[in-house]
Amino acid sequence: MRYGLQALGIGPGADPGVIAAAAMAAERRGFSTLWCGEHVVMVDEGDRPYPYAPGGRIPVPSDADWLDPLAVLTYAAAVTDRIDLATGILLLPEHNPVLVAKQAASLDVLSGGRFRLGVGIGWSAAEFAAIGVEFAGRGERADEYVEAMRALWRDDVSSFHGSHVRFDRVRSYPKPLRRHVPVVIGGNSEAALDRVARYGDGWYGFGLATDQVADHIGALDAACRRRERSRGDITVAVSLSDGAPDRVGDLAALGVDELVLIGAPPGRPDEAAPWVDDLADQWGVGSAPA
Repeated sequence: MRYGLQALGIGPGADPGVIAAAAMAAERRGFSTLWCGEHVVMVDEGDRPYPYAPGGRIPVPSDADWLDPLAVLTYAAAVTDRIDLATGILLLPEHNPVLVAKQAASLDVLSGGRFRLGVGIGWSAAEFAAIGVEFAGRGERADEYVEAMRALWRDDVSSFHGSHVRFDRVRSYPKPLRRHVPVVIGGNSEAALDRVARYGDGWYGFGLATDQVADHIGALDAACRRRERSRGDITVAVSLSDGAPDRVGDLAALGVDELVLIGAPPGRPDEAAPWVDDLADQWGVGSAPA
């Protein structure tokens, strides 16, 4: 089982010193991936229910700092050498896909090919409204955006003609080191799992109870069969809403490749590395620190 860490860029994890110290400690302790989520704005009232927590309320104060995830991961890339970096997740329909393709390729190059682009379609209608982007139809746009970005990453001279994205014979450089950035699809709904089966390189199931994982992986397997897609081509990462270190073996047996641990680091840089060490010890991540 690989372990990821989603702790940076939000609240106390938005401090530059904390980001650097926690990123270096996570790499030292054997974490596989640093994940970083996104919200451009938050609203106090009047939004749709948050789908990943009981009661429908996001467990982060609305006035907490939310750094841009691509900026956070670029910062983390500069102080690490081996650990993978992933957005978990970037709200793709809120963005221009041509710009995201450029940003993702740039981060992939700067990190030496360590970047995975985790994307989702978002849940906050108020956030879309503040950005001036249509909330309806966001799933269809996300599908097309991924296709367009892959053309920009892959082809020396790229063309794409869709319903929402159009460009003809353009050059977008740099290219990712392998002419491909792995695209991880976030979300727990049936539609999200179908999206994974259609074109995802991976799935990130966020905030699941341990006992829910088997049902979701079963649904993903079924979606892959419908789409005639090999399940073995898709990596599976999950984060849990309940702490269950003693059930990691059960998750591995179900086909989970990476367990993402979510937490809020202390706000002082000198306390960040010990916090990572404690988390690694609790879950049995990697070897003892040198």
